[in-house]
Amino acid sequence: MTAAPAGDKNAAMSTMAAHGTPLESLSLAEGVEVILDLSRLLSRALHPLPTGIDRVELTYARQLMALIPDRLSFAGINPFGLYGRFPAEAVARFLDDTEMRWSNPGAPARSEMLTSAARSLVRLHPRRVPRATRSVRRYYLQASPHHLDRPRQVRAKLRAEDARFICLVHDLIPIEYPEYARPSGADTHSRRIETMAALADGLIANSHATAKSMLRYLDGRRPVPPIRVAHLGCDPLPEPGDAKVDIAGPYFAVVSTIEPRKNHLLLLNIWRRMLETFGPARTPHLAIVGRRGWENENIIDMLDRSTAIRGHVHELPRLSDREVSALLRGARALLCPSFAEGFGMPVTEALLGGTPVICSDLPALREAGGDVPDFIDPLDGPAWIKAIMDFSAADGGGGSEMRSAQLERLRGWAAPGWRAHIETVLGLIAELDIGRNSR
Repeated sequence: MTAAPAGDKNAAMSTMAAHGTPLESLSLAEGVEVILDLSRLLSRALHPLPTGIDRVELTYARQLMALIPDRLSFAGINPFGLYGRFPAEAVARFLDDTEMRWSNPGAPARSEMLTSAARSLVRLHPRRVPRATRSVRRYYLQASPHHLDRPRQVRAKLRAEDARFICLVHDLIPIEYPEYARPSGADTHSRRIETMAALADGLIANSHATAKSMLRYLDGRRPVPPIRVAHLGCDPLPEPGDAKVDIAGPYFAVVSTIEPRKNHLLLLNIWRRMLETFGPARTPHLAIVGRRGWENENIIDMLDRSTAIRGHVHELPRLSDREVSALLRGARALLCPSFAEGFGMPVTEALLGGTPVICSDLPALREAGGDVPDFIDPLDGPAWIKAIMDFSAADGGGGSEMRSAQLERLRGWAAPGWRAHIETVLGLIAELDIGRNSR
């Protein structure tokens, strides 16, 4: 493992410039091979809708194929537990099929999805790992936590590849806030983070907040792998075309899995309070986009059984990307009242599309949105009601002062880009390679 000097936490957490370094100065030395793990995407071949982590793994593949095509290989553990390499042509076709499935989740029947998944698994049957040679130095890159709770499997694939290991750390939330995870979530995530701590030669954190959490976890350990911060990039939402979501205006949107950490319960309770206080005519609507998750009985009870919010709260679990785009473009704001976040991709995506954001006052969300969003304590119900009612008013002319002010701040905001993120990853690989060759 390549480590920061003993006791030097600042070296472990040193970061690159926010906009990355020109790729020319990060060109990888002759003999470097980057191997990207695609296990997560393979395991999700029967899921019509992606998670944020799914999107990140696919974007890593696309970006690396564009930037270092002759230095890039693909590998992974398939759903049957077999490890090996995947042909680049088959990977490209698999990525195309995956994006097509995500763009129209309501179209394929279960039988069609089974057939498509079977074709992909045949094309991506793991091939034998080429024999390692002295002239090639391998770096195994993993953008998801998939299989990290099984350290033996991870050690086995690193031995097979004779590769150094670089991981993207999304968050340590199940460890720091076990009350928001599944019953076994904290233990599972502890094993993942422990695997990173034991085996990774370098780590990429999606935010300074995540990097600080990782350093707290690593406190007292030697050696500490170098940690570089690279904010997740933001791609524009697709043009909605003829896609539309029929919700009466004004309305607000929340886009996330329905789970306790996302604090949907606050929104449902304040919507009930607004309806009681202001009446149906003055109360805006709420669109909840995302599937139902775990440990959320109170939330589900309100969604299914509360007659007080019926007709004003709309649950939309299976929207395509174009439908989400259409929904956000018409929303008065995206709401994000989370208790904990690793970064905050919905925040950056909404802002990039010109939609204001009202969100929790969390360090990670401040990194994602800068000074543009309106930040509110996730427990301050009256402040959320005040902001929502202000944002629901018409812009200008004595209407929504808060929303108009945020739209003005949004003019100078720049979204983080994937190019800068991947350049930071490649910079860490180049740095590890220089250290390796200097010994």
